[in-house]
Amino acid sequence: MTPRGILESPAPRPHEVRVSFEFFPPATEKAEASLWAAIERLAPVAPSFVSVTYGAGGTTRERTHDTVVKIARDTDMEPAAHLTCVGADRAEINSIAERYWEAGIRHIVALRGDAPEGEGPYQPYPGGYAYASDLVAGLKKIADFEISVAAYPEVHPDAANAEADLDNLKRKIDAGASRAITQYFFDPEIYLRFMDRVRAAGIDVPIVPGILPVTNFAQVKKFSGLCGTSVPDWLADLFEGLDDDAETRKLVSASIAAEQCRVLHENGVRDFHFYTINRADLAYAICHILGVRPVAK
Repeated sequence: MTPRGILESPAPRPHEVRVSFEFFPPATEKAEASLWAAIERLAPVAPSFVSVTYGAGGTTRERTHDTVVKIARDTDMEPAAHLTCVGADRAEINSIAERYWEAGIRHIVALRGDAPEGEGPYQPYPGGYAYASDLVAGLKKIADFEISVAAYPEVHPDAANAEADLDNLKRKIDAGASRAITQYFFDPEIYLRFMDRVRAAGIDVPIVPGILPVTNFAQVKKFSGLCGTSVPDWLADLFEGLDDDAETRKLVSASIAAEQCRVLHENGVRDFHFYTINRADLAYAICHILGVRPVAK
């Protein structure tokens, strides 16, 4: 689907759209400075929440915890901590969740997670939560967390088929999740067709589209092949010849993502989740276009 013209419909009205952002925990002092610069830049638009990712195999467990707690302590934003089934048994995961609750964190993004690199296909950890639906049910027994889960408009790579993937989403919702956030996609029709199937399956919680502004097309194309996201030809055409032109890439990226959001908004979507890659510039520009702007003091 080639993007339609951005001026075909009126811009969203202020306060009509809600946004949330995803960050990842920093591994170096320089990365930490970049993260907090992004947080400070995006905080004034008053996101519904911000989430912090959890590395494969639990490799960022403490950094995720520290980042989430610092956001809760030092900003007005509601943080959500990612938590996966990988690399820990139930007692360990329950302990992590209890620490979050004691620290005032009330929102968890519950995911199955992927096996650490080089360890082959995902296998449930001995004595652990096997799948995200099990993790959701376990978290609900610990405390009344608000829980978000993942949804896959183009089917999770490990799913047998689209119907099995939808059944898995329904199990997560039935276990107590109150929202799903989608894997990123580029063609709005993919999300809209997915939503038709979701509602037909009786799933009525919000399914928030995940939006990824493209900063490096080669990297996005490689990652998309791993996570099952299709990369349309028109997207490749728009980034052709821009490998050494970062400024133009940013302009093109913001235009593509803003148009994607416009089409979704035209079809009734009011919530958007942005994968920021710990950068604020593109997400902030798209929020401005969507009418999500700093609240006047």
